[in-house]
Amino acid sequence: MLKNEKAVVVFSGGQDSTTCLFWAKERFAEVETVTFDYGQRHKLEIECAAQIAKEQGVKQTVLDMSLLNQLAPNALTRSDIEIAEGDGLPTTFVEGRNLLFLSFAAVLAKGIGAKHLITGVCETDFSGYPDCRDSFIKSLNVTLNLAMDYPFVIHTPLMWLDKSETWELADQMNALEYVRDHTLTCYNGIKGDGCGECPACKLRKAGLDNYMQRRNRVSEGGRMI
Repeated sequence: MLKNEKAVVVFSGGQDSTTCLFWAKERFAEVETVTFDYGQRHKLEIECAAQIAKEQGVKQTVLDMSLLNQLAPNALTRSDIEIAEGDGLPTTFVEGRNLLFLSFAAVLAKGIGAKHLITGVCETDFSGYPDCRDSFIKSLNVTLNLAMDYPFVIHTPLMWLDKSETWELADQMNALEYVRDHTLTCYNGIKGDGCGECPACKLRKAGLDNYMQRRNRVSEGGRMI
């Protein structure tokens, strides 16, 4: 644990950000979360994040980012846009989301004396989202430090992990069942294992199945190769 260090987790109540919350709680003396209301289809996402924050004993701040919905129509906020993946970016991509979320999280963090920002972005399973890339995060880290004259450190614990390894990380922190049962990843707004049909659910399930098979082989005395 980093004594006297505060951290802010960008928190949606999904698998990735909840795993990051457990990761942060193991490392920092004080942890808060920030959740963004950007007009997402399912308000359950915000309710889910609030419940997890309460259960984990961390303060949550909810910020209104509804302007993002006005500027960047997408399948996560508009019921008339189909969730689809094609040759280009998926319709679930929200232009500028991580740029804005991390920037506002930084303003909040500086105000409470926290220099650590944690986000669950991942370049391994990132669906082609440009604002999940490591190069973007490093660039933004420099920009925030210059813009606010403050020594921010953006942590990305999941950056080089696939979904199977993300489940493994949760398990290492004794949080696998909690993450599985309490988080909301499903694009159709169903907690836990979700609908099983949307891209987010398929990715989540494939990762869990892969990890559980690997874990079972080890528990049976096998050796991972």
